[in-house]
Amino acid sequence: MPTLFPILALAAVLVSLVLTERWINRHLQGIWLLIFRDPDVAMITYSLTMLPGVVLHEASHWVVATVLGVRTGRFSVFPERTTDGHLRLGFVETERTDIVREALIGAAPLLVGAAMLGWVGSALLGLAPVGAAFVSGDMATAVSGLPAVFGAPDAWLWLYLLFAVGNAMLPSRSDQRAWLPAVGLVVILIGVLTWAGFGGLLAEWLTTPALGATAALAGALSVALFINALALPVIWVLERLLIHLTGLRVEY
Repeated sequence: MPTLFPILALAAVLVSLVLTERWINRHLQGIWLLIFRDPDVAMITYSLTMLPGVVLHEASHWVVATVLGVRTGRFSVFPERTTDGHLRLGFVETERTDIVREALIGAAPLLVGAAMLGWVGSALLGLAPVGAAFVSGDMATAVSGLPAVFGAPDAWLWLYLLFAVGNAMLPSRSDQRAWLPAVGLVVILIGVLTWAGFGGLLAEWLTTPALGATAALAGALSVALFINALALPVIWVLERLLIHLTGLRVEY
């Protein structure tokens, strides 16, 4: 396995997932606004659509914080608008702690969501090879695998669950708050160990497991990206139909 390939694959999948997630979240809210003509009702309906993913996101924060011995406060999966006008679907209050534990708590939804995507996608839907083919650009293989995916027991239920999880698992800005200092700390530690003469041993211990974990994460997230690719045209067509029927438009 080329050393850089899993890293580049993960970066490409993450960037694509962020872009599609933002588009889907905006336009899905727009669809509910076109239907109900009320921003508050649209917000509530949108949050209910994403509820499984929101519950998993906030529960991941709470569980990891509890395991790491960080005290938690209020827990909510109900939507509210923040002071800067953004929509917050849920939150968990945690006490301030060291950067390592804070970084792990912030990363919890992404890692737990990826595990959920990987398990449901592979074990229940057989989506892993389809997602991998899609990411690699082998559209013929990806399309040929769709009948088996849609023919799996309760396929539409599992696809909806993965859609909700995949579009609610990405970390918020507050989740990422400690990531940069934590990465800096790891880089300093690696530098010190390398300077002390443990560079070769460190590389042997970490390179293969780290690349394997990176490849596994990229594979799991490719499942969410593939489902978003299926959802994008459906949402686009539905929004255009509602615009035609209502004569209204949503400005994003």
